Amino acid sequence: MIVDSYQKIANQAFVKDTQFSLKDILKTSWMRSALVLAIVATVAGIVLFWFFKSFDFSDSQFFMNIQEFFLTYGLFGIFIATIIAGTLIPLGSPALIAAAALFGVNPIALIIVATTGFTIGMMINYALAYQLGRPYIEKKMSVKNLQEMTFIWHKWGWIIYIIFGLIPVLPVELLSFICGFLKTRLFTFIILSFFPRLFVFTLLVYFGQSAGIWLGFS
Repeated sequence: MIVDSYQKIANQAFVKDTQFSLKDILKTSWMRSALVLAIVATVAGIVLFWFFKSFDFSDSQFFMNIQEFFLTYGLFGIFIATIIAGTLIPLGSPALIAAAALFGVNPIALIIVATTGFTIGMMINYALAYQLGRPYIEKKMSVKNLQEMTFIWHKWGWIIYIIFGLIPVLPVELLSFICGFLKTRLFTFIILSFFPRLFVFTLLVYFGQSAGIWLGFS
């Protein structure tokens, strides 16, 4: 009853805001936050790579210990981290995946484990939103964000979900709540959660491996 009522309100609001475009998405608070995060992460990454390359830490005991840790516990840690990252608790899973690849974790296993973990996290979001509805979702995002995400979903549907899944800084986790709340098809949700992240994590692993070779870690 609550879901039906809210969907009716959301649909009415959406009709009044049919001009909500991709340009409008860039003006939302969560998109601005995502862009700032992307810029900060990029700058920090460039600085770190320059620092490590300039001073050559590849043979230091500290980095050898880190490498041993990743090789011993990396896959399990990545699996847990990506599950949690998929449930809207930011753990920087892209950076962890790239770092694991940099330190020599098996690339195929890393890609499969990371993608599976993230998909499980998204399924948890879906199930919680499906069962608990709007009261639970409003604990995870503001009413304004909920309305914006609902508008986006009604206008672009699975297309926007795929786009969000292919760009790590975009909050695809928020859309997973909307998918569960609106009771979208579970099979489609799982497939479109898995394959975009499979592509993203494959690129991250390739980048991590290349960076490891360049820095002399592998």
